[in-house]
Amino acid sequence: MAREARITVIGGGLAGCEAAWQAAAQGVAVELYEMKPHRFSPAHELPQLGELVCSNSLRSNAVDSAAGLLKEEMRRLDSLVMRAADSTAVPAGTALAVDRRQFAAALTAAIEAHPLITVHRREVECIPEPCDGPVVLAAGPLLAGSLAEQLQTLVGGGQLAFYDAIAPIVDADSLDREIVYRKSRWDDEGPGDYLNCPMNREQYEQFIGLLASAQTVALHAFEDPKYFEGCLPIEVMCARGADTLRFGPMKPVGLAHPVTGEKPHAVVQLRAENREGTAYNLVGFQTKLTYPEQQRVFRTIPGLERAVFLRLGSIHRNTFVCAPRVLAPTLETRRVAGLFVAGQLSGVEGYIESASMGLLAGINAGRLALGKKPLVPPPATAHGALIQHLIASDPLHFQPSNVNFGLFPPLAGRKIAKKERGRLRAELALAEIAQWRRQVVEG
Repeated sequence: MAREARITVIGGGLAGCEAAWQAAAQGVAVELYEMKPHRFSPAHELPQLGELVCSNSLRSNAVDSAAGLLKEEMRRLDSLVMRAADSTAVPAGTALAVDRRQFAAALTAAIEAHPLITVHRREVECIPEPCDGPVVLAAGPLLAGSLAEQLQTLVGGGQLAFYDAIAPIVDADSLDREIVYRKSRWDDEGPGDYLNCPMNREQYEQFIGLLASAQTVALHAFEDPKYFEGCLPIEVMCARGADTLRFGPMKPVGLAHPVTGEKPHAVVQLRAENREGTAYNLVGFQTKLTYPEQQRVFRTIPGLERAVFLRLGSIHRNTFVCAPRVLAPTLETRRVAGLFVAGQLSGVEGYIESASMGLLAGINAGRLALGKKPLVPPPATAHGALIQHLIASDPLHFQPSNVNFGLFPPLAGRKIAKKERGRLRAELALAEIAQWRRQVVEG
């Protein structure tokens, strides 16, 4: 009797859940291991699978943006993460944001209900031998302890680290609605999906002065603050110049007051954290300020003077492999056949990027378990562009990246207007992902 096709997935985050789902969709049995609720990482608090930590936003949903295109490709590849996200979305303008708890609950319910997926709620301290079936390591960027040490040995010392920060969340009832107004940037129709805290020049200068002098959490002696440029702590951005925040997360452009027409000098935007609108997070306000300093400084923001913080910002260490040295284009490690690395651990940055690498790792681990050849998505797709970043970057200067059109191959042919490039890239990518999907299903 032939042995049952089976894979092991370590980690029940976005990448792990997506990998398990994609393998099971091929008829492959999956053993999924998740250490919660027996042990929690410093950044997690919910017992469910697929907990979102830093933000509830999955960024742009517009298909002519790189992030929106990646999400649409995932939908067309039957992504469980996208299915859960779309069903638990909260208002966020052109972005896709979710109710965190409903999202985690939907993801958990789908995984636990699948007849081919068995969820084991215990910590894995040793990476299983791939000879018993392919293994997908999706243990997340907070990987530590014996598992991290073993991975270091297996991949040949190719690990790096950087630091990622979390933005605060405030109670909606504690906001001063006489000051805070609802409006989305450039949205002249309807009330808008964001709440806005306007600042005049004097208030802004006072705020950045307080921010610059506020106390931050000290790093340990062994820690090197290699911040990801796409998720800089608010105080780090402030230190780069007086107007840095006004050209970043506090940009006032397109946010004139809907009633008075007054144009603010700077704006702090708040995005709904759940469907009920009872909690809001401070957009772009990831921070490493101490908890008392966060409350002191952020309560000087107009409209937040009496803010009740449901969660304060924090900072945590993220680990990832040096993908150009460690990974093949299929996400299988070069040194250990049958061992795949997925999620942020593979060297991408962001919720959707992590899930997409779980999707690819799950497809290929499942195919390997069935005796089929792993597949690599075309480079003109968002999935393929991320893979190219992982395997073709300079290993001496490798850093994680969000998906962006700069990772895509150049558009050939006639000169194309900038505003048309996103649409054209999307058309080409979705045509190619459809063809690749047929290979996955039929081959």
